[in-house]
Amino acid sequence: MTPYDTELIMRTVAITGTRETGHRSLDDYASLFEAYLRPFATGAHFYMGGAKGIDSLTLLWLAGNTGARLTVVTPGTVTQQPADARQAIARTRDRIKEIVELGAAELGTHAYHARNRWMVDHASMTIGFPHADEPTGGTWQTLNYTAEQGKPRLIVPV
Repeated sequence: MTPYDTELIMRTVAITGTRETGHRSLDDYASLFEAYLRPFATGAHFYMGGAKGIDSLTLLWLAGNTGARLTVVTPGTVTQQPADARQAIARTRDRIKEIVELGAAELGTHAYHARNRWMVDHASMTIGFPHADEPTGGTWQTLNYTAEQGKPRLIVPV
């Protein structure tokens, strides 16, 4: 059995969500993550996007509250990420199994969508935390791509 076969057998979860998280308290997010991430965490491997907002909040929460395997995926490099995202990665580095830097030359919409597709392609399901109704945003693009791939998705509006 190869490592890839093992990944297919274990629960693998892509996380997607808004970068705009200031409208809720950290305690609110902790409660949401307890309710909607914890049930999937035992024996799971999570893929997060390494950006600010939900990406960083879920990374910090999962690293501090579960034993799940964690992978951070960036469209370019970690050094290109916002300061708060780099800090979250640095704080949890001992818990991160892998950092995948996709090496995009330019960090535009195309690069972020490619990163999101990569995460979905490597996951068995997606949990999304959209803010309001952002139908053209990356969160909904990722959730819709998940559905197109015939994979389950859990949508938790924030």
